Amino acid sequence: MDNHVQRLVWGEHPTGTAGIREMSSIGDEFGAKHVFFVDLCATIAQQPQMLEAVRWLDQQGQDVQLHAHPETLPKSFWAKHRLSPSPGLMNQYKDQNRAEFVFRHFGKLISDVTGKPILAHRAGSFRWNAITIRALQAVGIPLSFNQSMRAALLKRCPTGQPDCLPYAWSNGTIEVPVTERFTPGVPHAKPDRWSSLTYPESSYFQFGSRPTTFWRDPLWSLPKVSVVLMHSWSLLDLDENGHFQYTNDQLLEGYRLFMQRVVKDYDVITTADFLDLQARGKIRLSRTVNLEQVKTQL
Repeated sequence: MDNHVQRLVWGEHPTGTAGIREMSSIGDEFGAKHVFFVDLCATIAQQPQMLEAVRWLDQQGQDVQLHAHPETLPKSFWAKHRLSPSPGLMNQYKDQNRAEFVFRHFGKLISDVTGKPILAHRAGSFRWNAITIRALQAVGIPLSFNQSMRAALLKRCPTGQPDCLPYAWSNGTIEVPVTERFTPGVPHAKPDRWSSLTYPESSYFQFGSRPTTFWRDPLWSLPKVSVVLMHSWSLLDLDENGHFQYTNDQLLEGYRLFMQRVVKDYDVITTADFLDLQARGKIRLSRTVNLEQVKTQL
């Protein structure tokens, strides 16, 4: 849609608005800044509008980092930069230079607006491999927010770590996993038996999950460093055609209650905060994983 940014980023609809402004405002009520992973690939046709959203977020003190779905880029983009359009999916990349190009090109677009270096990357659909982790280190992006058990079981990435604890790759890149939990009582570790910490509750991938609410279930034991997954359209509802639209403020008010609950037990931190706390020993990495043992292609 040619109004993707208006509808799904700003959340502007004829009946009301619930997007990044409202999300940021609720966070500010509790002294919390969000980390917004911005994808400039899927929205390349509306790049000026997306960069305006980046500018607004940065002016509000939000943390803007890199998200990338390069498989959505048109062939004309790759031709302009004298690169092949395939492979499209980053977990199939074999050329580190290609991955570095994606990170540098789209990271620079964001940094040129914010005046800040890119500190973290989240791959589109959590599609990554050893090549992309090496490329992050090569371009100076210290944090990878990519590891997911669900993505690994869906063959979107080569490995997962079920304890969800931050760790270091052997090249120095720091991995901050998605916070997930396996549904007990299931004999096989299928993708749909891993629930992600999200607002609102969501299957996220194409498989359904047990409708568990992390923050209300006393049986959940969340790690010291937890990652909540959201999208700019998370405060919108799905209509009968599968399109996100504003219906009412129910999800917005629910998010306010969620944040109120979260800040009682957690400090909500930015990527710069994470790096500072880790450097000072306040956040400890659980282990070092040898990148040489990770498969490059699935």
